[in-house]
Amino acid sequence: MAGRSDGKIYVLNGPNLGRLGTRQVDVYGVTTYADLVDLCVTEGKALGLDVEVRQTDAEHEMLGWLHAAADEQAPVVLNPGAWSHYSYAVRDACAMLRAPLVEVHISNIHAREQFRHHSVVSAVATGVIAGLGVDGYRLALRHLAGRR
Repeated sequence: MAGRSDGKIYVLNGPNLGRLGTRQVDVYGVTTYADLVDLCVTEGKALGLDVEVRQTDAEHEMLGWLHAAADEQAPVVLNPGAWSHYSYAVRDACAMLRAPLVEVHISNIHAREQFRHHSVVSAVATGVIAGLGVDGYRLALRHLAGRR
């Protein structure tokens, strides 16, 4: 479905993010994935945006969503999770986007294990937000709303 997106923003979440609220709460906090979806949709409505939030543990599904966003020229907020550190397929799909991309990480990846310090996605992102908890999603949506 080619064409320019009219207010649609995709919030895409990678592996293990569906386990928010139960997974490493000392790192990711107690906010559940359902809470995160509500936060993004509510913030989007307040900003006049149509926000669609998705999560997958399957890389091929994420690639399909990124390809669709590229075809629609829709902005993307992406938390690639562990794919940040090694998935050149996700990075290349992000490079195809024709609208802004904000990479978001709930934790500060630079203050964690060494293997998490580098993101292959960051080089093709418009901006990166890390370490601000789920507020990073809110900030990303505000940024994208201001670019419309």
